[in-house]
Amino acid sequence: MRYRTLGPSGLLVSELCLGTMTFGGTDGMWGQIGQLRQDEADSLVKTALDSGINFIDTANVYAGGESERILGQALRNLGIARDDVVIATKVLGPMGEGPNARGASRAHILAQAKASLGRLGLDHIDLYQIHGFDPLTPIAETLEALDTLVRQGHVRYIGLSNWAAWQIVKAVGIAEARELAPILSLQAYYTLVGRDLEREIVPMLQSEGIGLMVWSPLAGGFLSGKYTGTTSTTEGRRTSFDFPPVDLARGDAVIAVMREIATARGCSVAQVALAWLLHQPVVTSVIVGAKRVEQLQDNIRATEVHLSPDDLAALDTVTHLPAEYPGWMLERQAQYRASFATSKR
Repeated sequence: MRYRTLGPSGLLVSELCLGTMTFGGTDGMWGQIGQLRQDEADSLVKTALDSGINFIDTANVYAGGESERILGQALRNLGIARDDVVIATKVLGPMGEGPNARGASRAHILAQAKASLGRLGLDHIDLYQIHGFDPLTPIAETLEALDTLVRQGHVRYIGLSNWAAWQIVKAVGIAEARELAPILSLQAYYTLVGRDLEREIVPMLQSEGIGLMVWSPLAGGFLSGKYTGTTSTTEGRRTSFDFPPVDLARGDAVIAVMREIATARGCSVAQVALAWLLHQPVVTSVIVGAKRVEQLQDNIRATEVHLSPDDLAALDTVTHLPAEYPGWMLERQAQYRASFATSKR
């Protein structure tokens, strides 16, 4: 297991992060994603920590707060020292019926941080993330609320999730201008069948030095090896919860190439998908969730898979994004100057 600094900080996090969205679901969407009880969650957390994973991600909306509660209890059941784990959680989604029981307002953020700490049974959150963009709340209000939590010691670092590139850059500028806690990370969807991040967000992250945490690296199970285009086994989350969206025809070609690489490397298709992400320079940590210990162990072994330049080229060829404006124009016009440059100072 390798460790990387999270964005512009000295905080070291493992290249794999344990996701806990499968903890505690009962019915509805969360029941479809996972219904793990305490003993099952304890086993997954122990397996992750024993492998060297020190990074665990949850959110207040996962199973209505039950995921946070189960995670906190697992840490206590296993006797895990607080400084040995980096705990990340998120805020934005509805946690009540009222109009103010959701969003990224100061009131909601401060109230939910306190509630998350209570469910987790912790005195601080290592990484507190805004789970999505709130169009009704000024970005400055959101950032000032997060800064308050950092100054109070309830939160160590802050991050974002599911924001557009322009929104993130605007937030970075506001934080710098007002000397607020800096944004360290973005949690976003990025897979071999979903490379849209590369158009605007990846260049922005690299420019600003912000870390990337990848959610749903197997595209909701589509890249697990259970699926072949429009067909699948009767197992897997996508049979009952078909998310995130995938171009099935394009995905069929991707999986065919992945199977060839997996056979040559003596690994699973899922490991190829995870290893590809771990080979991307912009990626800080890949979030892996599971329902079974064996499934998690298979994912963890992706850290041992080395993809050759030919493997990476084959995967890039079958998954590269079609040209889109202004990208193709920027690339064309960059040549006006690039041809004169011999080195970058």
